[in-house]
Amino acid sequence: MIGSRGRVTGTVGPGLIGEVLLSVRGGTEAFYAYPADPDASFAVGTPVLVVDFEPPRTVYVERWQPLRA
Repeated sequence: MIGSRGRVTGTVGPGLIGEVLLSVRGGTEAFYAYPADPDASFAVGTPVLVVDFEPPRTVYVERWQPLRA
């Protein structure tokens, strides 16, 4: 899970239980999501990176920042 990229499908932010879709085992699954930075907020559609995972279905995410050459 850690290092996976996904997309927010339910707003992630302080005091909220958000939702993200991640590719898992050849399919797509929804996970509960919290921001890795407790003050961050991500709107629906925001690409995110999983930085921590708590089984069975909870992830902590930060905004995906592609590397620039």
